[in-house]
Order: sequence, then structure tokens, then C-alpha cells
Amino acid sequence: MKAAYLQNSQIHVGEVPDPIPAKGQALVRTHSCGLCASDAHFVHLGAKVVEISRQYGGPYSNLDLSQIIVPGHEYVGEILDYGPGSRRPLKVGAKVTSQPVMRHAGGHSVIGQSHDCPGGFGEYMLLDENTLMEVPSDLDDDLAAMTEPLAVGLEHARSGEPTRDDVPLVIGCGAIGLGVIAGLKLMDMGPIIAADFDENRRNIAIRMGADVVIDPRELSPYGPIHGLGNRRATLIYECVGKPGLLNQIMNSVGFGARIVIGGFCLEPEPLYVPSGQMRRLKIFFAAGEEQQDLDLALRSIVDGKVDIKSWLGGRIGLSGVAAALDAMSSAAAPVRTVVDPRRM
Repeated sequence: MKAAYLQNSQIHVGEVPDPIPAKGQALVRTHSCGLCASDAHFVHLGAKVVEISRQYGGPYSNLDLSQIIVPGHEYVGEILDYGPGSRRPLKVGAKVTSQPVMRHAGGHSVIGQSHDCPGGFGEYMLLDENTLMEVPSDLDDDLAAMTEPLAVGLEHARSGEPTRDDVPLVIGCGAIGLGVIAGLKLMDMGPIIAADFDENRRNIAIRMGADVVIDPRELSPYGPIHGLGNRRATLIYECVGKPGLLNQIMNSVGFGARIVIGGFCLEPEPLYVPSGQMRRLKIFFAAGEEQQDLDLALRSIVDGKVDIKSWLGGRIGLSGVAAALDAMSSAAAPVRTVVDPRRM
């Protein structure tokens, strides 16, 4: 099959072996796949990701970065076949997405971040038949591919255990932060504050449901907000993943605040513990989505409760993947660029 694949810290485009489904696996033809910041992490910091996984335990311990990895875990596709002896829960031809996890004896692999489970930057994928989710045939492929990134934000939103008394603050309006805002809005929480340096991202945050948006260069998002009757944030979602940001939050928030860490920071973050103790802070570490989050994300996209169209900034073929991943760190980059692996 044709694919954009990672090998030796570079993205290449070419032919790779077609995946062959085993029992319990569906063979799926990819229609659309979103580019995620974690894909860029694997290109630029893959060795560190593998090292951390080996040191602390994780699904990337057995990766060999000199071997082919086909990335892409935000996907939608069409079932072509199943492996022998499979349950075949959905019909061949059904449009599907899924949690990007392949379960097997003794553990699991992350689809798009393993050698055995190529992701959506290739023409074909293997998906776990037990996690397949049927997508309405008339739902736009690019919108359907946003199910997984939206689900991550929904999981992060509920991880903070928000209450009606909270004033949530979302730091960073990339896909995770925007998904958190959408999740809080679905739970009817608010008022919601969002902070980002980029004006376009702040505008999208308003579309997702933010009540107040702040440029941190002009106003601290942690202090009393005049437009909210001088109330200040009580529940802070860190969705950036930059070293030093957690310390900044801890030293700036008020007594009893709660902090959810959603950003993926690969650098050590030293903390001054008394700063948290004196303020009686609580810190939650958010992880990937669960099935309940994927179900809610897909329903919300289908019924229009979350209008995800503003996330989409372009559709590219395989030859554009490397440049798009390099451009992701730019403030001008769209929230999501979508890959069509059927195009070169």
C-alpha cells in the first residue's frame, strides 16, 4: 500500500507491506486522517518518547525507530474484510472509526504508533473489531475523523470533576483545549475562560463555547476577571505542554484551585511543593479518551451540538505530510490538517 511513514526520524512516502488481518481484526481502507501534535512528537522527539516509555512503562517500549511506523490515529475508513474467525460485528462496506488501540494477549498496541498496526497515513489499517464504531454514511469524512481528538478533550474536561460553582480556565486553544471547552459546554458548565496567544484560536474558542477569551500578553488569566464580576478561575486546564507552565499556574492561582494537566510535556518539570501546599491545590493528570468519550464525541458531531468545522484547515495527500507536521508548531497552522492517503 501507499503510505507516509516514519523511519529514522524522517517522514518518507512510498510503498509498505499491506496489513493482513488476524482473528478479531478488521481490514479498513482509510478515507481521512487528522494530523496530531503527537505525530510531530514522534518525528522530532521519538527517541525520547521511547526512552520515557521504557523507563516508566508504556506502549512504546518495544518500538524500533529504525523500522517503519505508519502514523495516524484520528481516522475514518471503510471496512474491507475481517481476519479468519472474527465476529464481524459490522458489515463490509460500513464507514467506521474507533479508539486507536489494538488489544492482544498480554497488552495492547496504539494504532499509528506501533509496527504491527499501521495508522491512517496509509491506504489500509487494521482495527480491533471490538472497538469499531459505525459512522453515518452521509457524515463528511473529515468531520468524522475529528471524533478522536474531540473525545480526548471531552475526557480531559470531565477529569477535572467540574461543578456548577467552578469557573473553568482553559490554557491553550489547540485541539485538546478546544475539545475541553466543548466538553464543558456540553456539561453546561461556565462561565468558561480561554487563553491563547493567537487571535484565530481565541475566535474558535468562542465558537466552541468560551464566554471570555484572553491574550495572556495583555491580561493574566489567573487573576480576577472584570467581565465576570471579578471572579477568578477555580479549575484550570493546562493544554499546552510547555516546561515551566505548571509552575506558573501553581504560583498564580487562588486558594483551593484544581489543575488538570492535559498538555504532553516531554521535559522535566521541577515543582516547588510548598507553593501547592500553601494554596491547597489539587492536580489531575488527564490521559487518552475512553469509549464513553468517543461515543459522545461522535454523537455531538453528528447532531451538530459541537460544530467542529472551524478546526479544519486543509486536506492534503501523502506528499504533504512531512511539511504539514513541520508546520504544526506555527501559530498560523490550522487546528487540524487532514490527510487523504488515497492521494499522493
